[in-house]
Amino acid sequence: MRNPTRLAAALVAACSAAVAAPAAAQHAGHAPRLGTVQFQVDCNAQAQREFNLAMAYYHSFAWRHIDAPLQRVLQADPGCGMAHWLRALSLLDNPFTWPIPLSDEVLRKAQTALEQARRTGLGTQRERDYADALATFVVDAQHRPHRARAEALEQALGRVAQQYPEDREAAILHALVMSANFDPADRQYTRQLRAARILEPIFEQLPDHPGVAHYLIHSYDYPPIAHHGLEAARRYAQIAPDSPHALHMPSHIFTRAGAWRDSVASNRDSAAAAPDDAFDKAHAYDYLVYAHTQLAQDRAARRVLDELRRSPPVEHFAFAYAAAAIPARLALEREQWRDAAQLALWPSRDAYPWDKYPQAEAIHAFARGIGAALSGAPDAARDEVQRLNDLRDAMQQTKQRYWVEQIEIQAEVVRGLALGAEGQRDEAVAALRRAADREDATQKHVVTPGPLVPAREALAYRLLADGDAAAALREFEATLQREPNRYRTLAGAAQAAERAADRATAERYYRQLLELTRDGDSQRPEIAQAQRFLRG
Repeated sequence: MRNPTRLAAALVAACSAAVAAPAAAQHAGHAPRLGTVQFQVDCNAQAQREFNLAMAYYHSFAWRHIDAPLQRVLQADPGCGMAHWLRALSLLDNPFTWPIPLSDEVLRKAQTALEQARRTGLGTQRERDYADALATFVVDAQHRPHRARAEALEQALGRVAQQYPEDREAAILHALVMSANFDPADRQYTRQLRAARILEPIFEQLPDHPGVAHYLIHSYDYPPIAHHGLEAARRYAQIAPDSPHALHMPSHIFTRAGAWRDSVASNRDSAAAAPDDAFDKAHAYDYLVYAHTQLAQDRAARRVLDELRRSPPVEHFAFAYAAAAIPARLALEREQWRDAAQLALWPSRDAYPWDKYPQAEAIHAFARGIGAALSGAPDAARDEVQRLNDLRDAMQQTKQRYWVEQIEIQAEVVRGLALGAEGQRDEAVAALRRAADREDATQKHVVTPGPLVPAREALAYRLLADGDAAAALREFEATLQREPNRYRTLAGAAQAAERAADRATAERYYRQLLELTRDGDSQRPEIAQAQRFLRG
């Protein structure tokens, strides 16, 4: 144990210091509004304040801002080993992206930082327990499967939380990793809801803690339970208004609930707060375009695409995904099938390393395949199926099973649409139904607000084209359970109900469509159809 007087000073700092501290103001020109974090470390008072600031950045996934306060921690207290522990933790990036395995280089850097924490000094058994917990994930990582290490970290953090029940930070980190370790096939959301049960009472006790609100949003980021996350979603942006990620994250809940206007506001603010951060901006732009297109705000969506293309490309999966998805969404949501079939890859292969991100390039192939099939070019659609198969094979080399599955579903959708274009109706419906059932058994990845075209929606439109309006209506309504308030699904449900002579249901969906698009900036044909039906 270090000097008792010094430890007492640290305890006082831990109990009273918010991240908007004078030390932060000196270095940043103002006190960053990131919420209140109190993570006790066995370091002097000035180092404690800076550590709290660094931890607040961590809780909003602001990785590039963490190093500066950690450097100031070590300047104020060279023996504060927990600064190196936090650097090791931050190197592991966003736990919700862990289906993408971390590189050996990143894991080696994290292990080195953890070893440096021990050499520098961990003054209490609690700090050593934190280091031991993190070691379960990073030490000897090359010889242990990722999932086993992630679950070991979850269990180790749970033991820290149990051993130190007064340490809410341990409970918060335990809940974070527990939620991130979800099973995509678990429709009971067992881990996510267990994490939420840990976080909810802490949210009442620490209403200004950024991590609690943030991780509650992630835990509820699924359509059947999204409504439970609305309070956290509404408050997170107020807790940490200087964090672009905090401004964006509420839109995860808004998207799952179909609250598109709230999502537009959230992501517009996030993009404006991240002028020099291409990752946060691109991620916000994809959510923003998706929301705009659901509201028939196509001109606004086009302006977002133009703004993205004025930004310098960055080598990051989220940027690659947004660069592929945004133009695809603009074409597909407006049913511009020929435009979709002719989409060019931007940035070009000469200007961007697409080979690093086959799951992002697959979005481009998927959009072109759908466009080709629905514009009457099944041979071109099959070319994109082959391209998707090649991208799937490239993805298999990375051992990212989630994305392999997603690409296979995309290929099956395009294959089904191509069969439909060739007049093979039964085969088309069977292929699309297989794709829809597989997609229903997965969850969307955090990088995306939603699929370009839900497989079950594609099935519903195929059934509608085949004249089976009643069956189409059932599939549209099933899609709405998973993708609430989605424009093309609502329009399809209304059309199917009208053709099935179910006037009451058609009227309900057409009215929902007109309400959804009341602030639209484009006159789509489905809107005109709704207006004619309701006038008649």
